[in-house]
Amino acid sequence: MDRPLLWGLPVLLCCFRVLSGSFMNREYADSVQCKMCHIRFPGQRCSRGRGICHATPDEACTVGRIAKSDGTPWLTFMGCLKNCANVNNIRWSIYLVEFRCCRSFDFCNELI
Repeated sequence: MDRPLLWGLPVLLCCFRVLSGSFMNREYADSVQCKMCHIRFPGQRCSRGRGICHATPDEACTVGRIAKSDGTPWLTFMGCLKNCANVNNIRWSIYLVEFRCCRSFDFCNELI
């Protein structure tokens, strides 16, 4: 490959990144960004579905926590959820399930 082409490649990639970012902001202008992780066990990093989702106007950022009946954390999951509702310690077999929803600002589900 020609050297001038190789030198121009980083500039081209940089321009593409800037332009694609500006178009993406218009598409998600009225949405909230949420942290996403499908499976996270206590003391570990996200093991499945790590990323960011964009909550549409009828969705919210959510955090779900599942704990053993003695209160010991077992599993956490985060993402965007339609018709989200806050739920406190609902019994599911030997586990307790809790949901928290928010729409106040980007990545609000990181803090709850």
